[in-house]
Amino acid sequence: MVDQSPETLKTTPLEALHLARGGKMVGFAGYRMPVNYPLGVLKEHLHTRTAAGVFDVSHMGQATLAGEDVIAAMESLVPGDLASLTPGQIRYSVLTNDDGGIIDDLMITKVSDGVLYLVVNAACKDRDFAHIGARLAGRAVLTRHEDAALIALQGPKAAAVLARFIPAAESMPFMTSATDKFGDVPVRLSRSGYTGEDGYEISVPNAQVVAVTEKLLSAPEVELIGLGARDSLRLEAGLCLYGSDIDTVTTPIEGALAWVIGKRRREEGGFPGAAKILGHLKDGAPRRRVGVKPLSRAPARAHTEIQNADGKKIGEITSGGFGPSYNGPVAMGYVETAYAKPGTPLQLIVRGQSQPAEVCTLPFVPHRYFKA
Repeated sequence: MVDQSPETLKTTPLEALHLARGGKMVGFAGYRMPVNYPLGVLKEHLHTRTAAGVFDVSHMGQATLAGEDVIAAMESLVPGDLASLTPGQIRYSVLTNDDGGIIDDLMITKVSDGVLYLVVNAACKDRDFAHIGARLAGRAVLTRHEDAALIALQGPKAAAVLARFIPAAESMPFMTSATDKFGDVPVRLSRSGYTGEDGYEISVPNAQVVAVTEKLLSAPEVELIGLGARDSLRLEAGLCLYGSDIDTVTTPIEGALAWVIGKRRREEGGFPGAAKILGHLKDGAPRRRVGVKPLSRAPARAHTEIQNADGKKIGEITSGGFGPSYNGPVAMGYVETAYAKPGTPLQLIVRGQSQPAEVCTLPFVPHRYFKA
């Protein structure tokens, strides 16, 4: 997973904690990040599914966007319906380019009528914020939150653990956000995450994030979880990794993300690439992201060729590996739309050998988000 020389990597405010607790550090999105701890990826994954795990996601980009018409301004960059949000609601959306491709996926929270809180992917944050700032110049002001770290508490026991420190957290609806205090530390809680489990993302001032993280880790239900398990958890949940499963040449329809386009936006358009995206929505896209279930025990990794039953190449795996909770290999990738129906037989070329597989419905492991 190393993507840069160690000398050029940035660190998060939790660097010393990772090292003290035995984190194996690697380069990821320009940062030194823990891929796993002594518990190991498999046990970290299963612990998150059964109890609660803390993830350092401070490398991701946080910002506020403010302006009198900030909702309309941001809707000029994304296909989501932001006008229907009430204060505190979160919407998952995508920044699109003029050709309908996905610049990044992101979380957008309505703080108030004039303020949005944004969380974007680490590898894209400089590009994203430059893009937003340039496109909305004169309409809204973007302020990056370099002074805030971000941790995620995920798993079926996350709410019970967090409620010991912030009682109001337990009753927060899924995909809502609020400010509160963790002891005497001001935090922003968002009941969301990227594991398929219930949980929260917690924005904490850099200076206090170690203390907050250590208090969470003092709970017997909580373990530190690294990037390795984060990846296998999101893959089992059928969630996209930007740069692997979606990118600048993939439309939301090809990426099986049509649900992010609000009904009003489908009728009105008005976002970058609308003509192509709405054309794919109406007439069909040439390819689709699908779940792929290998029928042997051999995992199919990214860039594995997908063939039809006759040996014709029809696509490629974009994410794949072993699913610890699923107890078998799991994958997703793109196939020509004619082969996208669940149950369609496929062949995967793994290490030069053809392995049987089939298209399957995502997710591999049911989502367990909080429902009031």
